[in-house]
Amino acid sequence: MTSKKLNPMPKDLLFALDIGTRNVVGTIARQEGDNYVVLDYEVMSHPERAMFDGQIHDIEKVTKVVSNVVEALEKRNGFGLERAAIAAAGRALKIERASVSREIDLTKEMNKMMTDSLEMEAIQAAQKKLTTAQKVQSDYYCVGYSVINYYLDGSMILNPLGHKGSEIEVEIIATFLPHIVVDSLYAVINRAGLEVMNLTLEPIAAMSVAIPPHLRLLNLALVDVGAGTSDIAISKEGTVVSYGMVAYAGDKVTEQLAQTYLLDFNMAEALKVELNQKDKHCFNDILGLPHEVTTDEILTQVESTVLDLAEKVGAHILELNKKAPSAVFCIGGGSQIPEFTELLARKLELPPERVVIKTVESLEKMSFVGSPLKGPEFITPIGIGVTAFTEREQDFLQVNVNDNTVRLFNSKSLRVADALILAGIPARSLLSERGPELQFTLNGNQQFIKGDYGEPAQIFVNGVLSSLDGKLSHKDQITVVPALPGNLKQVCLSEVISTEETLDFKGQKIQMHLYVSVNGVNRTGEYIIKPEDEIVTKGIHTLLDLAQLSEINPRTAQFTVNGEERPLSYVLKANDVVDFSIVEGQVDWDEAIDFETEGNHDTFWNVEFDPLEEGDEEDLQKERGHNREKTQNEPLEAKNTVNEIEADKTSEESLIVTVNGEELIIPKEKKSMIFVDIFNFIDFDISQPKGILVLKLNGERARYTDILKTGDVIELKWK
Repeated sequence: MTSKKLNPMPKDLLFALDIGTRNVVGTIARQEGDNYVVLDYEVMSHPERAMFDGQIHDIEKVTKVVSNVVEALEKRNGFGLERAAIAAAGRALKIERASVSREIDLTKEMNKMMTDSLEMEAIQAAQKKLTTAQKVQSDYYCVGYSVINYYLDGSMILNPLGHKGSEIEVEIIATFLPHIVVDSLYAVINRAGLEVMNLTLEPIAAMSVAIPPHLRLLNLALVDVGAGTSDIAISKEGTVVSYGMVAYAGDKVTEQLAQTYLLDFNMAEALKVELNQKDKHCFNDILGLPHEVTTDEILTQVESTVLDLAEKVGAHILELNKKAPSAVFCIGGGSQIPEFTELLARKLELPPERVVIKTVESLEKMSFVGSPLKGPEFITPIGIGVTAFTEREQDFLQVNVNDNTVRLFNSKSLRVADALILAGIPARSLLSERGPELQFTLNGNQQFIKGDYGEPAQIFVNGVLSSLDGKLSHKDQITVVPALPGNLKQVCLSEVISTEETLDFKGQKIQMHLYVSVNGVNRTGEYIIKPEDEIVTKGIHTLLDLAQLSEINPRTAQFTVNGEERPLSYVLKANDVVDFSIVEGQVDWDEAIDFETEGNHDTFWNVEFDPLEEGDEEDLQKERGHNREKTQNEPLEAKNTVNEIEADKTSEESLIVTVNGEELIIPKEKKSMIFVDIFNFIDFDISQPKGILVLKLNGERARYTDILKTGDVIELKWK
């Protein structure tokens, strides 16, 4: 290595190194106004394969080539090189997809904090998948990501901000750079006696000159077709939005030529390079046999391989960009393979003139002192130097996260989320979780009510409240105040049981839930439910419950609900309209007894009466028959006065009874009137119980089904 006694490099000059898979290119340049002037350069090939697809595999061998490039430039220029701008290979980038979902508060609108934390969690999930797939515990820098889709309650949505739902999901594609790539580059530079002055990514470096910032408002793609991989970078809205890599490039064509014509790899590579330079090619294969073939004949042999390359590159551009870009710039030696750009344009459905090869000669504001570098393969070495001049910032930003130091790769506009990811802060810890579930039983069935949401985390940058998408600068201090968990939800009885539900029974509003007990104690609707409470409701659930409450003999009653006949086991609903009629025969009493035995209803008596005893129905039928027989056998007495005749007419058309001391004339709506019909003609509200309802007929306790006749004395009261 050249002695360091040489004069130091002038401060206005910059040394850039492109450590590639095949070659190491060093350039010395300076900036003159807006122009980038290359004063000298050196290109050396690796004598042995020490790098594969941009990754350094043999540090010593690569260090030797770098040292030789440095010595050659120092010797010619007469000053020492101490610092170098370098780039990490885009082909070392790792791409991973991931999706995460999260339950959210249905009552609150989605905000930026929620979407940012969800995307951060997806990046961490992608990083975990990448580590698992590589089967090596390694750290990665996230150098960019794109949201593929958002889903709200299972349906795709373009922008979830402001919407409400119960579940949000995001699917992303993220790009990572392994720490090992950066570490190995630093190792080579340090062993060559240099310091790193700036580190960027090769796709960024190439973009800086092939697609300068003033063009990045357009949706453009840059494709660097190298030896082992094809690197992709896409610009849109003034910045580089995504990176990608296809593990398919120029070596595939070289290998196809080697197999077709029995050539070793280096001979096949030389033949591939000449395809753009000659129409006819003469060479000997490994057996010594001579060949003389035209370029068109050779292209026929590799046509399928070139087509595969264009198909794979085009498909990945569409995946990253979600559509065809406005134009594509191709660089790298592999991009010069005949017909590649035409096939790529066809895949993207672009006009052929929209997919072009970008060469050093076409670069703006660029010149050489001496013979220039030419071709698309030297775009990246030039770009590394230009990037170092225009972005003289730290290659890494150093920030503190809760007093832990984190080093961030400065390849893009860095956000607070990037620092939290590297610091290992779980994204879920930034949003408050629900409180514990409230568990209780309702009529024997287990119930669960989810807890309330708590307060989200607070993020401060240098003491000022910030957010996950806040911009970062060198030496920033980030403080994360953890989210507060939610509490047990407070729920009243009235929220799980509607105590106001009623049904219509013969024109009267009857409450369905008569009372509610909690752990055996009667409670009102304002009671706050506690964990493990046992809640039991008493009231009217079925027609049998209603019959028992109303003291109706279910053996002789036929019920209708909303105009349709229903069995006694019918489960009543709020606002049902219920009526009944007495039938001569018997309803299916066995069905009622079976239903009662199953425990599908609760019995609640709030009327003072004597329960129906065995034989009552028989006595009732005998009494009815005796009355009919008596009516038929006894002769009618003659009516001697006009008043008696008028009274008989009135009794035929109406029923005259005394209710609580007042005479009441009731028009006969049917052949026989029963006791419960009286409530249709008096102002006595039984829907709001005020104690025990006392019903008396002619001084005796009454049943709802007792038959009324003129002259009856009725007494109704609460006790």
